[in-house]
Amino acid sequence: SSGAGRIGTAAAGQQKTAASTVAKSYANYNARCLPPLQMDTNFLFGFAYFRQVKDASIRRGYYQKSVILLTYLPLVSAFTQLTAIVANKFFETGDLPLEIFCHDVDRWPHPVPGQHLTLPLLGSVVELYIPSLSSRHTDNSNETVTVNDSTISSIGLPLHQAPPPDLFPTLYPLLEQLHCVWELVLTAEPVVVLAPSPAQCSATVQALTTIIHPLRYVADYRPFYTIHDSDFKEMTSSNSSALPSIILGVTNPFFNKALQHWPNQIRLAAASSPDHLAANGGLAKNASKLKRSTSTKFQNESKPGVYTQVKPNLERDRDIIKRIFKGVQLKRPAEVQSALLRRYFLELTQTFLIPLERYLAGLMPLARTISPYRAPPKVKPFNVDDFISSLDQSGPQLTSRIKGDWASLYRKFLKSPNFVGWYNIRHAEVSKKLSLLHLESLAEAKIEIWMEGKAEVELVDMVLRIRGKLSESARTGLPLPDLVKERLQGHVTRIVSTLPEDLQGVIQTKTSASS
Repeated sequence: SSGAGRIGTAAAGQQKTAASTVAKSYANYNARCLPPLQMDTNFLFGFAYFRQVKDASIRRGYYQKSVILLTYLPLVSAFTQLTAIVANKFFETGDLPLEIFCHDVDRWPHPVPGQHLTLPLLGSVVELYIPSLSSRHTDNSNETVTVNDSTISSIGLPLHQAPPPDLFPTLYPLLEQLHCVWELVLTAEPVVVLAPSPAQCSATVQALTTIIHPLRYVADYRPFYTIHDSDFKEMTSSNSSALPSIILGVTNPFFNKALQHWPNQIRLAAASSPDHLAANGGLAKNASKLKRSTSTKFQNESKPGVYTQVKPNLERDRDIIKRIFKGVQLKRPAEVQSALLRRYFLELTQTFLIPLERYLAGLMPLARTISPYRAPPKVKPFNVDDFISSLDQSGPQLTSRIKGDWASLYRKFLKSPNFVGWYNIRHAEVSKKLSLLHLESLAEAKIEIWMEGKAEVELVDMVLRIRGKLSESARTGLPLPDLVKERLQGHVTRIVSTLPEDLQGVIQTKTSASS
């Protein structure tokens, strides 16, 4: 069996140091890749492959062992398959494949979104492709991996025991309540997923974090959580008002009681193929039931379903339910069903984000307010009440077929860490754009006219400001055109040439020291 977990690293000093090193090594990775695949060095992903075989010579009667791969990269599809390959080799031939695997990984290049990477792996070749930001227009936010397994298959290893989870079979049991689940994830509500197996549990949690693409789920999530986790006491505390924004995946029946006070629970039955459900008349009875309760305890509930104290703001979209169920009846391939679901969630999230993007664009200062000789203007602060008021003229209720209380949903979202993550990224992008416009304005300015009548201290200040801006743009990766750089350097040269020789020497010395 196999599964994926997410482990916090912030508690350990050595891990903090390692995380800092990794952050520097992959400084450009997050800037180039899609939000769901971005790296958070506060967490490690653990991919486990477990084997249990009857063995009468062992006191317990079974040989059991796990191979676990740890990485900062959230490439679930890729590392699920790689772990299966390495683990099977280990179980077949012993420790040597692990040593060879480590040497192979040392030869791997840094991951570069948008490029096809060729990775050596135990005598085979793995082709990996990580989508880049230019892939935003597509509905597929997952990496793709292809294994040239001629060497591996020659010794009969079952490579396909742990295939990467598709969205369709993972979310099919929740089909009737997709709208509710999407809202819970969007607003970063505390959710616990109770499943019969680690593989089903981790696949479901991981799938939930991707259904708000292109928005990044920035709250915490643990695909497979156990009683041995370091923050177990905090998670099981009976103080429901202090619950963090997190999605927990669990399998231990103990959590039925320990997490009974959690306001949102998703209970899953043993995984059944959609074809099997279709042959029996569609969705299993109660497989996608939505129950709301004013009580804080769901411990008496054992049937599969979505149990929540939160009233959904949007109405159920029956069209996507009919399309998916029709596909099951027609035996449509799982890949096509998954693509339909991803397209549905993508369009729903984009519909939700459009008013936010439009409002943020309105907070940008006008181009005519940018002066080459003053500091660049700042973005106006985000005002919640003003934004909610703007929904009357530009809200999704005007164009979306999905009806409901969109304003209440926005208010919940604006209080969530997902909004903070989105706003911080967009604010940084807008601020960078303003800096770029300001430097272009300064480059096009007639510096000779500005210099007339200026005191030496003002001239020196301008030189230092321009050099500081150029250094900052290089450090932050601001896409400054070469022509702009040349003109700004020309401004510096022209100003310095008018200064007394001794002052020119001082400026030159400071420049050499800083460089």
